[in-house]
Amino acid sequence: MRTMVWLGVTVLAVSSLAPEAHAQTKKFDGTWSVEVVTEQGACDRAYRYPVIVQNGRARYGGQERFDVNGQVRPNGSVSASIAHGQDRAHVTGQLSDGWGRGTWTTSGGRVCSGTWNAERRG
Repeated sequence: MRTMVWLGVTVLAVSSLAPEAHAQTKKFDGTWSVEVVTEQGACDRAYRYPVIVQNGRARYGGQERFDVNGQVRPNGSVSASIAHGQDRAHVTGQLSDGWGRGTWTTSGGRVCSGTWNAERRG
């Protein structure tokens, strides 16, 4: 099972924001390369995925579909969850101008946890 595939999206997931907050989160727009690393549990060890952030909203740069619910606050704080089938991941962390990092945990089918880091690529 590719539990980690959908975690990359979560890291940068964004929900609707107030207009002033939305304008401030645009500084996080662009293409990000997100690495997800499992530290505990039976999930796949590590993956790197493209995530595209546009107008404060994030989407997975790959071909799979995920249910994303989260946000990047104007200060870069990331708080999100994503579901794929019976699995759900909860992600927290921080983005900056060109990088980001944080932690994640899953619930549902497999219980795993780990870290993520992101680099802006464009």
